[in-house]
Amino acid sequence: MTRVLILQAHPDPAGGHLCHALADAYAQGASDAGHEVRKLDIARLDFPLLRTEAEFASPASSGDIEQAQEAIRWAQHLVVFFPLWHGTMPALLKAFIEQVFRPGFALDYQTGSFPKGLLSGRSARMVVTMGMPVFVYRWYFRAHGLRGLERSILAFSGIKPIRESLFGRVDAVSDATRSSWLKEMTKHGRRAD
Repeated sequence: MTRVLILQAHPDPAGGHLCHALADAYAQGASDAGHEVRKLDIARLDFPLLRTEAEFASPASSGDIEQAQEAIRWAQHLVVFFPLWHGTMPALLKAFIEQVFRPGFALDYQTGSFPKGLLSGRSARMVVTMGMPVFVYRWYFRAHGLRGLERSILAFSGIKPIRESLFGRVDAVSDATRSSWLKEMTKHGRRAD
């Protein structure tokens, strides 16, 4: 069985959004299949923004960030749920990533060479909701915000493979379509992929 960490990255701590329902469906499928599941709601964490290179290079000083790093160390598979805002992840998720994916945790910076990823042996799935049609995001915008997260952060840290589930036109879909999306997440949860 797989150790799964669900990172709920919708910035609204009140919940009740499609991202929350998709994460719950994934978690239920994973639990039903016998996988060990932990959840982390980023909107409920307390951490400062990083403002200097010195802050980034130093160890995490927030208890919530240290606990998040420990949860990522524990996990074999990460599932990140977030809404697309301005073509990329919400600022809260970016701030969280900057806090968590620090030197010594995600990357080993070596003089004269590329950093070495320290999170190998883990896989990930990005689950993104958006108002625009998915094909417009993929082909017109080249999914630039998602690609940056996958290539420049996760893969660079050693996480692979990275899969994705994108859901578009979320404000205009029927109840039947929404139900099919939840079933899809439950299936991914069962497979822990």
